[in-house]
Amino acid sequence: MLYIGIMSGTSLDGIDICLLDVDPYCQLIASHYVAMPADLKESLLSLCSSGADEINRAALAEQQWAQLAAQGVQQLLAQTHTPAAQVRAIGSHGQTIRHEPAKQFTVQIGSPALLAELTGICVVSHFRQRDIAAGGQGAPLVPAFHEMLFQQQRKPCAVLNIGGFSNVTLLTERHETSGFDCGPGNVLMDAWIQRKQNCAFDKDGAWAASGTVNQALLEHMLSEPFFATQGPKSTGRELFNLPWLENILAQHSVIAEHDVQATLCEFTARTISQAITLAQANTQVVWVCGGGAHNKDLLERLRRLMPQCSVQSTDALGISADWMEAMAFAWLAHCCLEGIASNRPAVTGAKGLRVLGAIYPA
Repeated sequence: MLYIGIMSGTSLDGIDICLLDVDPYCQLIASHYVAMPADLKESLLSLCSSGADEINRAALAEQQWAQLAAQGVQQLLAQTHTPAAQVRAIGSHGQTIRHEPAKQFTVQIGSPALLAELTGICVVSHFRQRDIAAGGQGAPLVPAFHEMLFQQQRKPCAVLNIGGFSNVTLLTERHETSGFDCGPGNVLMDAWIQRKQNCAFDKDGAWAASGTVNQALLEHMLSEPFFATQGPKSTGRELFNLPWLENILAQHSVIAEHDVQATLCEFTARTISQAITLAQANTQVVWVCGGGAHNKDLLERLRRLMPQCSVQSTDALGISADWMEAMAFAWLAHCCLEGIASNRPAVTGAKGLRVLGAIYPA
């Protein structure tokens, strides 16, 4: 029962690929990372907003993405000496270029047909569309996987994924599951440090830790209407992006660059802590995964804002913080092939449980 999971998130830094054995429990066998070429990253970023010749550019970008993902799959199989025939399916999230649930659509590109052709393995993709069709947000989709993975937890907890954006799964001792997108994760911090320091990201949150939070800027960002809404809700680059930040900064007197970074980190921590506290006040443990799990300054801010909670990386449980989402899409492929519903209506707002994914046979 081997599956491959492929995840390429909003940070656009690269493609995460993992090999998962789902029988009897989800066990991570191996993982592989493929860096995103600069030209492909630029193409994908440009597709996140309207522009000229979009159809042609999207078609070319998804071909390049699929070819890159296929190379990564072949490298993973080679390093583990696993024949392609032993892999039941690839679960490919693809690359989100638009997410507009209020308009009832979401777009992930990644040419699953080409990926199946290049790898010789069945591909399951387009997971979000069925939930959207059923009236849901199409996101987040990982709560069902978290529910399965953390079923032995006997106290109220939260599984917090901090990628480009942050989403949370709330679990109770009665095995009730809820969740939603909290807002920006690393996306604004990454964009700011890339613009001002020419660095891909703020390692350990060191630049943010060197600054001082600007309260006026923080309160202005927190006034964004998205944060006044209750779940189900999801968001993306369509709302939170560098122009959004620059528009707000233009309404304030000049703020030191490192103070802006400190404020962005506090903004991410504040929106997460407020979301968790409001939705599940008795949360005792917050398990953190995703790239944000390595941001020491961000985790310290979360601990300060939620003193009643233990905030820890999922690594402490032996569950890789870096590979959680790729593992989730491998498991979602398994659910699709087995006819198991893998959305959670309490999370997405869909009319009911649905089997997610479209199948592209080998």
